[in-house]
Amino acid sequence: MKKIWILFSQTVTVLLAVWFVVATLQPNWLRSANSPQKVSFTQAILDGNAGASPGGSFRQAAQKASPAVVSITVQQKSRAKARRADPWFRFFEDPEEDSPSGGMGSGVIVSPEGYILTNHHVIEGAEAIEVNLHDGRNAMAKVIGNDPDTDLALLKIDLPNLPVIVLGQMETLQVGDAVLAIGNPFGVGQTVTSGIVSALGRKQLGINTFENFIQTDAAINPGNSGGALVDANGLLMGINTAIYSRSGGNMGIGFAIPVSTARQVLEGIVKNGVVVRGWVGVEPNDLTPELAESFGISRLQGVVVTGVLQNGPAFKAGVRPGDVLLGVDGKSVENVDQLLAAIASLKPGVTASLSIERGGSPLSVSVNPAQRPKQRPVER
Repeated sequence: MKKIWILFSQTVTVLLAVWFVVATLQPNWLRSANSPQKVSFTQAILDGNAGASPGGSFRQAAQKASPAVVSITVQQKSRAKARRADPWFRFFEDPEEDSPSGGMGSGVIVSPEGYILTNHHVIEGAEAIEVNLHDGRNAMAKVIGNDPDTDLALLKIDLPNLPVIVLGQMETLQVGDAVLAIGNPFGVGQTVTSGIVSALGRKQLGINTFENFIQTDAAINPGNSGGALVDANGLLMGINTAIYSRSGGNMGIGFAIPVSTARQVLEGIVKNGVVVRGWVGVEPNDLTPELAESFGISRLQGVVVTGVLQNGPAFKAGVRPGDVLLGVDGKSVENVDQLLAAIASLKPGVTASLSIERGGSPLSVSVNPAQRPKQRPVER
């Protein structure tokens, strides 16, 4: 028995010594095959000259960013023409909408591993996805994940020596800065158009669940969906996603998803396969005089709960229709957008507090948020 114990202790000592040497000299060997995937990308440093055009020309910016913008061709099921009547037209070129057909959009290569950001609505329902690079190469892509709540999707191709766009910093972008929209409008080939940032932080447009759009007057047309919005230095500032149009053509009102949101979605999908957000199961509405009168609420501003999912996290916490939500885990909320963002930032399974007002009296309840359910596919 003593010999067995000595042999065991010597074996453990040797294994520990080997582990220490490997951990010191080759730590990468200790990563398991099931470790979360990682994505490498290039992030620009903060620079206050995001909107400055060197020499009055955008040639350098276009040359820097264009190689990383790709054309996407998909084979998918038919789409209804009803979308054409929607002024918030998602510019995805689909010439034959009444039958199984092909469509075209754009995308942006964001890492040397082959990850490509595009719009969810570009690849929604796709049976096959082909990516065509600026240098003439092409490859079939697979969908790594998507996030309908922000209308973003992540694809991956397997090609060597890929051009990669540099991610910009939203903090440097200001209204009035020059921007370029790069994509594949109408399938004619890669096109660069210029404009300015018309507005930042556009919300409550009814396009996506989570909205924080860059508005631009750069000419954007069908086929540009998923393409790049870059600054005068060629840094990625947004993913083009929608235009306001009565005709389906450009009217100088386009919207792009900020690069900060795109990066969060990218990292979330690569790490977890999905974007993990908190959810409590309430139907919120911005408080109006009509709703205030209906629920007998004295205040005229805030977010009122008009519905609570039975047996959902908020229901179990005691939240009821007519309650006014004032804050989430110490963060005050004044409208539905702020509420959704605050709840989404909660970690599922970790108890948080909700500040509410009921019958004119303040109240705090503890809620155990769940993971936000994935949107069901919308019939088009």
